[in-house]
Amino acid sequence: MLLIRYKHWHGHLSEDSLLGAQKFHQGSVPRIGGIGIIAGLAFALGWSVWRGLVGIEAMSLLLAALPAFGAGLAEDLTKRVGVTARLLGTMLSASLGIWLLGALLPRLGIFGIDAVLASSPMLARGVTLLAVSGVANAVNIIDGFNGLAAATAMLMFLAFGYVAWALGDVFLVQLCLAMIGALAGFFVWNYPRGLIFLGDGGAYLVGFVLAEVAVLLVVRHPNLSPWFCFLVCAYPITETLFSIYRKRFLRGMSPGVPDALHLHMLVYRRLVRWAAGKSALNGMTARNSATSPYLWGMASLSILPAVLFWRDENYLLGSVVGFVLLYVWLYARLVRFRTPSWLRRRVGNKT
Repeated sequence: MLLIRYKHWHGHLSEDSLLGAQKFHQGSVPRIGGIGIIAGLAFALGWSVWRGLVGIEAMSLLLAALPAFGAGLAEDLTKRVGVTARLLGTMLSASLGIWLLGALLPRLGIFGIDAVLASSPMLARGVTLLAVSGVANAVNIIDGFNGLAAATAMLMFLAFGYVAWALGDVFLVQLCLAMIGALAGFFVWNYPRGLIFLGDGGAYLVGFVLAEVAVLLVVRHPNLSPWFCFLVCAYPITETLFSIYRKRFLRGMSPGVPDALHLHMLVYRRLVRWAAGKSALNGMTARNSATSPYLWGMASLSILPAVLFWRDENYLLGSVVGFVLLYVWLYARLVRFRTPSWLRRRVGNKT
């Protein structure tokens, strides 16, 4: 709230503009919502430490998150921090997570590979760095519309928190509750009016904490299948992997180059604009916010079975395969979606 109220103090550094392939808002908006997220997280975990619910591991988690958050925030303020530098920041955070919290993936739930990871700590470290940085980047990729990343992340933390509670893991329960609270405080200002954005700092912070919770669940509970964590995060992970494949092999471009062909952008351009009819040429903010609930539903199609079948690896694996197939099918349908001729004529006349 304070960041929004006093944006005239920092707007020359923090505000975004309506430029670029992935901009779907009107005017300039502060993109430093991550400051509010980390403040809420720090306050909530500090409260839990004071009450004796968690120990020094809470502060270790915050310390580990700083490089990922800092690299993203630097990009939000300067617009000059490249993808490689931000990726290195998330990898540094993942390394600190290994050192301070023991967040080192011991297995992936894949026959043969688990034995190799167990016998090669260096390989396990590399896989962990790749997984954590990948999830952090995945959350940043889906952060394109009002409420999309925040609400999706809250649903994922809710699923992780429920299973952590069922397993009696107090620290992870408190961590998930703290993130849900911090994200909820951001959400009321971000959705539906888009008064402030997560920005890269907020997205990388949320993605890093999400990845750390997933890794720690697998580390601290040997009977929990890693496929549960993958299924909870299936939407942003599938979006990222499919985007890499689409850009590299179908379009012949670098995966790091932004484009406007992510699933949420297709929903906005093809589905929401078609449904809006005459109002499609006006009210960009309203159409922006109308896009997110479709993707919340999409994310729920992986989160719900993950919660229902978290004890059964076969169901989890089958649900992962089913979700990926559903995603590809839906993406193909939206790509081939033909805007009605009456809407194409009206858009053309307006232009």
